Amino acid sequence: TGVFPTTDGHINIAAGSDHMWQRLCGALGANDLLANADNDTGAGRFKRRDALNEEISRYTAKRGSAELVELLNREGVPCGPIYAVDQTFADPQVRHLGIARTVNQPGRGDIKVVGQPFTMSRSESQMRRGTPQIGEQTDEILTDLGYDRQAIDDLRARGVI
Repeated sequence: TGVFPTTDGHINIAAGSDHMWQRLCGALGANDLLANADNDTGAGRFKRRDALNEEISRYTAKRGSAELVELLNREGVPCGPIYAVDQTFADPQVRHLGIARTVNQPGRGDIKVVGQPFTMSRSESQMRRGTPQIGEQTDEILTDLGYDRQAIDDLRARGVI
């Protein structure tokens, strides 16, 4: 359905089906939205999406993100908070999955990043270092592409790289 304001941020709600729409309106106490025949079908709701999202926002803007997520989850409506970066690492699910990783970023020291939310038995899925600096991997990449040391030095001397 979209992104909606709360008293302390925003949440994302995905209630596109008729069944989820009814659950959403019930959870929000939005009987006026259910009573509007223009909202009876997904096609109708899509046609007036901007206006409808403003109407839904009137309900979501009165409550906090955590309260709304708990309420909508209890009703089976797909939703979730929209976090700032620091909030992401404090989320219980992020902690449970162990996907917050500390990597060394040259020039900045150790920083936290979001790693892979899953692991695979035969593939590397751990982040081990930060973002490369500009040009840090140029020689390695060009060598992998078949350039020899002389060609790389020539490109550098001519200001190509």
